[in-house]
Amino acid sequence: LNDICYVNNFSDPDYPIALSFKAGEGRQFKKEVNYIINSLRKAIPKIFTGDDYKDKKNRIISDYSNRQKKILAKFEKKMTESGFVMMQLQTSDGTIRTDLQPIIDEEPASLEKLEHLVREGKFSKERLEEIEGRRNQLRREMEQIGSESKKLAAKLEAVLEELDYSFISPLISDKFDVLKKKYTEKRVVEYLESAKQALLNDLDRFKEARPRRGEEDPPPFRKKEPFEEFAVNLLLDNSETKKVPVIIENSPSYRNLFGTLERVVDRFGYWRTDFSRIKSGSLLRASGGFLVINALDLFTESGVWQPLKRALTTGKLEIAGYDPFYMMAGSALQPEPIPINIKVVLIGNRRIYHTLWHYEEDFKKIFKIKAEFDHVMELNDKSLRAYVSFIRKITDNEPLPPFDAGALEEIATYGCRLAGRKDRLSTQFTNIADIIREAGFCAIDKKRKTVTKNDVRFAIRQKTERVNLTETKIQEMYDNNTFLINTSGKKVGQINGLAVYGNGEYSFGRPTRITVRTSVGRAGIVNIEREADLSGPIHNKGVLVLTGYLRGKFAQKKPLVMSASICFEQSYTGVDGDSASSTEIYAILSSLAHIPIKQGFAVTGSVNQYGEIQPIGGVNEKIEGFFEVCKSKRLTGKQGVLIPVQNVDDLQLKPKVIKAVADGKFHIYPIKTIDEGIEILTGVPAGKELPRGGFTKNSVFDRVDKALDKMAKQIKASAKEDESNENSKSKN
Repeated sequence: LNDICYVNNFSDPDYPIALSFKAGEGRQFKKEVNYIINSLRKAIPKIFTGDDYKDKKNRIISDYSNRQKKILAKFEKKMTESGFVMMQLQTSDGTIRTDLQPIIDEEPASLEKLEHLVREGKFSKERLEEIEGRRNQLRREMEQIGSESKKLAAKLEAVLEELDYSFISPLISDKFDVLKKKYTEKRVVEYLESAKQALLNDLDRFKEARPRRGEEDPPPFRKKEPFEEFAVNLLLDNSETKKVPVIIENSPSYRNLFGTLERVVDRFGYWRTDFSRIKSGSLLRASGGFLVINALDLFTESGVWQPLKRALTTGKLEIAGYDPFYMMAGSALQPEPIPINIKVVLIGNRRIYHTLWHYEEDFKKIFKIKAEFDHVMELNDKSLRAYVSFIRKITDNEPLPPFDAGALEEIATYGCRLAGRKDRLSTQFTNIADIIREAGFCAIDKKRKTVTKNDVRFAIRQKTERVNLTETKIQEMYDNNTFLINTSGKKVGQINGLAVYGNGEYSFGRPTRITVRTSVGRAGIVNIEREADLSGPIHNKGVLVLTGYLRGKFAQKKPLVMSASICFEQSYTGVDGDSASSTEIYAILSSLAHIPIKQGFAVTGSVNQYGEIQPIGGVNEKIEGFFEVCKSKRLTGKQGVLIPVQNVDDLQLKPKVIKAVADGKFHIYPIKTIDEGIEILTGVPAGKELPRGGFTKNSVFDRVDKALDKMAKQIKASAKEDESNENSKSKN
């Protein structure tokens, strides 16, 4: 890790210099430079007011003053001998000018006056011309003396500067030499040398503005900070950073990511900036570590993506002011680019990732590693310890009461339910944290020192009740028989299917009546939902699988000729998914065999063409949904749900359902094949295929086979009758 400082570029202030130090050295460097400047500001004025300096300065000034006096005295003597005197005259515009006038009759007289006397005949013309000649000669000598005086003043100023330098230079050089020995990096040494020379080249900066007569302090407009250019702008300070920095940028605007150049209004009303107003962003603060950004937030900010690509591609950060609307005058300041070594982590969904991968050419060059986070994790000791640590972290930070063993177990159970499997835990930690907090508040409300499992269950129940209005309204329709569902008795061609409803934040299951009517015909299986454009593609596929199963089971030696209509009764929105395909087969078999199905059962599970039951989703919601309906219509002890055997590991049922199953009031039947399911639903053996053809006598499959055989014969007879009628019409 490094520290980064911006310092003044004394040769070109528009291009500030970036200096890099080891972590912690940047702060120390700034402190020591400030100390040197402050100590010089205190020490050097004392030197200028010291007796030794004053004595030497006064001697030099006195020497040059005497030399000037000698020159002036020599000129004045010659001027007097020539009969002239130097006069200070006021002009018409109020200015003062110096003039040489001759002495006539012991009085100075102007040339204009003498010319007037010549015209009157009172003064000789020859004498006037002589006076003018001497006057011009003296004026030339006076101009020469003025030039010599200026040269003498310049020499005096140079000698005084040398005097200042001789007194101040050793002090400044010694202090900067100490720093150069400590900070030996070439660029730092070069900066210190240039800073030293800048101080030595302008020692007047140590002579601060003083109050004028009658002032206690000089006014602000005459106060100038003469040493601001020697400040050190510590842009990145890692002196207290012990680990690799991980910066999470929640608001990735241009300013927050890259930094900016702050502008201020000076006393003249102009916007200005300098190296001391350069500010860092999260991209620099994360240098040497990781910067985490939400991809959606990044791409909703204007003017950010292209500079970010450039910085990651070149490995250099350029800090500039961002003014997309050009409301301020642009700054000429161009800070030196800073080398950065950083890993940027973009967090987003698959859609954003694939969009960037396909349409942003540079994305795949810059972001080479893709990591996907699962919404579940394996249930083991390590993950359970992580869950406990997560709970502890929240209870410590909030603060909330500690969770006892029962509450911890209940949270883990809730995590399993969110994951949808017994051997998995959910990583939807936002939802888990909400339950933890609500359970904690529940315990506080009841003035308990620890959170119990009952508090967790109460929190889960409360959360459910806040979002289950749709479920409540639908349940009311079952209670008042608006939705027609039988939970007892038997019916031919009628069965209870199970569906899952969801609104994004909450899902629940409820039964739906599925009916089948079969007849002689060639229409095959008619999906009424599809005909009404209420069936999704997966459900349509599931219905087509039914035909494959029936052909494979009953149409190896005869054609499959029948018409069967399948309907999801009182379904007005849409049906999709194949979890009801096994349910539909049971209803078709019941209708063909004229064997009633027990209405106390509900069924879920998809099926393949070989009659094997396949797993489905939402098994817990479906079981609990049918349980609620059965409970509202009275539990008989003969009700239950048929589920795929593969979904047994996914069961995470509510305590009341588990209790009802344990008490024998409700049942769950895991099945592997259609054969197992039809026997449970009808109480009649499914039947086995016999070597000579057909199925076990009086079994379900036997009755179905005979019914299909009868339909085939009826179709054949009907076809012959139609052919005979056609022939009779032809003869007539």
